[in-house]
Amino acid sequence: LLEQRIESDLGIDGPCYLPRQVASILSGYIKSMNPAYFVIFIIFIALVFDFINGFHDAANSIATVVSTRVLRPHQAVLMAAFCNFAAAFFIEPHVAKTMGTGIINPIIVDNYFILSALGGAIIWNLITWWLCLPSSSSHALIGGLIGAGFVKGGLIGAGFVKGGLEVMVWKGIIKTTIFIFLAPAIGLVLGLFIMIVVLNLFRHSNISKTTGIFKKLQIVSAATYSVSHGMNDAQKTMGIIAILLFNNGFLGTEFYVPFWVEILCYLILAMGTMAGGWRIVKTMGMRITKLQPIGGFCAETAAAISIIGASIGGIPVSTTHTITGAIMGVGSTKRLTAVHWGIAGKIVWAWILTIPIAAVLSAIIYVFLQVIMIQ
Repeated sequence: LLEQRIESDLGIDGPCYLPRQVASILSGYIKSMNPAYFVIFIIFIALVFDFINGFHDAANSIATVVSTRVLRPHQAVLMAAFCNFAAAFFIEPHVAKTMGTGIINPIIVDNYFILSALGGAIIWNLITWWLCLPSSSSHALIGGLIGAGFVKGGLIGAGFVKGGLEVMVWKGIIKTTIFIFLAPAIGLVLGLFIMIVVLNLFRHSNISKTTGIFKKLQIVSAATYSVSHGMNDAQKTMGIIAILLFNNGFLGTEFYVPFWVEILCYLILAMGTMAGGWRIVKTMGMRITKLQPIGGFCAETAAAISIIGASIGGIPVSTTHTITGAIMGVGSTKRLTAVHWGIAGKIVWAWILTIPIAAVLSAIIYVFLQVIMIQ
């Protein structure tokens, strides 16, 4: 029945779409795998995503403090990694619960679904990393969930489109979508506001003294931003692992995030940050606008306030979007032409395309896995 549904709804020729021999080998291997081992394998893939998230987003934490020459790159990376992990002790996993049950109806979630969502997000993260574009790992994962959910809902529902739409948790999706636009806007406004206030407070101070003060303060702001980054980003992987464990019967009758999952996700994110995201540092710290320590402090403070607020509210925002918006806000206090709007425009396009492309990739992976399992 599934084969017929794939053929009729997606317009592909079932198993003939793949070389039969390869599909048969993969199918036999997956079916023979112990279910518990398969869950462990998917947890490993989720942690790979977490690690990639860390090195992909490392530039968010270190770009401003490195580009202003307050810290050397290796010092900034170590500080950011430590603060990413320290976030584990500051907040409850509200964002993880949203990711686990607030985007897609958890009833339809299975192992292949989660594997597909992670696959789509990882592929898009690697593409944007290679292109030096600071896109959102968070929205890549959300796009992965939506793509796999739409296809699975369509295959099991009364109609492909109707069934795909019915499995979406629209309250969570709408809230997250709104913050795609609100997060950078809030970062921009706060960055602009804080920069104006600071400039007025220090208007009678000489440049050398002001720079010296803000070189010290920027270390504090960068650390605070890194904590906020860990608060929000590590929890996305937590939610995925928790719903995987829950749907496989390892958590009992109530969904929650085990403490060992929290610690593991924070640790892997920190390790990814230590690996660094050097290809994106230049774009974030220098190509959008040139920053001085005072500007770096204001941008990091604005972004940290925005992300911590969203994390408390359980909203999975893009830390990348937020810090980029804050940098633009700070840069625009000089003059609008101080912001390289051409670079900013390319980044915005990467933001817009992230969810739909990750969704398409995860949908393709889900269909691929289903075709294999027909063999």
